[in-house]
Amino acid sequence: MVSAPMNLSLHDQWKRAAAEAAAQLVESGMVVGLGTGSTAAFLVSALGRRVAEENLRIVGIPTSERTSELARSLNIPLTTFAEHTEIDLTIDGADEILPGPLYLIKGHGGALLREKIVAAASKRMVVVADQSKIVEKLGSLVSVPVEVVPYGWQATEKKLARLDGKPTLRLGGDKKPFVTDGGHYIIDCAFGAMEDPKEIAHHLDHVVGAVEHGLFLKYASEALIAGPGGVTPLKRQ
Repeated sequence: MVSAPMNLSLHDQWKRAAAEAAAQLVESGMVVGLGTGSTAAFLVSALGRRVAEENLRIVGIPTSERTSELARSLNIPLTTFAEHTEIDLTIDGADEILPGPLYLIKGHGGALLREKIVAAASKRMVVVADQSKIVEKLGSLVSVPVEVVPYGWQATEKKLARLDGKPTLRLGGDKKPFVTDGGHYIIDCAFGAMEDPKEIAHHLDHVVGAVEHGLFLKYASEALIAGPGGVTPLKRQ
């Protein structure tokens, strides 16, 4: 593995190590789901190098406009669901990972709807992360993002409050509502450490006005977790 440049933080060095390991899982002929976020960006860069240096022949389905731009800049061919409704392998990051069932919280990068569509269409999903994302209970570190339709979002927020989500509308740098690639808003719900994420996911699935939520349960089959001791693979139990 290429040694990390000095300007990368320790966490970024770990992220890159996990991403480099995951990039080696990709084989020629694959349709690859390309995740969004800082760790996924390291993955896309690693795949770009393999395309250039090894003549790796893949097509990617990106989960965000940001990832799409990065992939294009690295000459990774992109495709759409119109061409491929099934994805061989998706590699994406996560905001929290619960070992064992490999339950995830995703969406703090703002791409959760597209990320979940891609994950659901994948034969295999591998998560790449550094060890700081491992938790004993989901919700210990971060809120659960919920992507909502802008129309009537205040009513949707009220429904989320009834679920004890302590909802907060996500704002962009301009202090206006953050808008996803799909044209939606995100309401972050601070449920805290969850005893039963499946129960909360079930309730979120039935909130009118909510398009999708950031609880990714039963999507990831394995994870590559990087830390001071190198990259450790985790399998779903």
